[in-house]
Amino acid sequence: MAADRDFHHLLRDSALRVTKPRLAVLTAVHSHPHADTDAIIRATREELPDVSHQAVYDVLRALTDAGLLRRIQPAGSVARYEARVGDNHHHVVCRSCGAIEDVDCATGAAPCLHPSDHHGFAVDEAEVVYWGLCPDCSAASSEPATTSRG
Repeated sequence: MAADRDFHHLLRDSALRVTKPRLAVLTAVHSHPHADTDAIIRATREELPDVSHQAVYDVLRALTDAGLLRRIQPAGSVARYEARVGDNHHHVVCRSCGAIEDVDCATGAAPCLHPSDHHGFAVDEAEVVYWGLCPDCSAASSEPATTSRG
């Protein structure tokens, strides 16, 4: 499988050992962008049924620390992981169902936005979260209510 070979290279280039749990977690996150830990554990167990919760947590931390994954946590949500790293992008989140999609930054390179007062911080990243309703939830909210008659 080509992706599997690419994951081998990603791990080695990041000075990480190639292990079955790391490969399985990378596959899970690439297959399920913005998935939470429980979804990643379920997807990983499809490939490695005996992998522990702790092993998946450890792999997620190692891959995030190595810059191979990005951890995001929109307000009111559990942590989620994505494989889109190394670029400057933001997210749009559905207020109703929690769906998350990527949004490219409109102004270019990081931090792409500059605070009016940086308070002496060396700002290197700006995180923007757009909130609204996804197309499915928006359509559902505009549908007329139906009543049943008995």
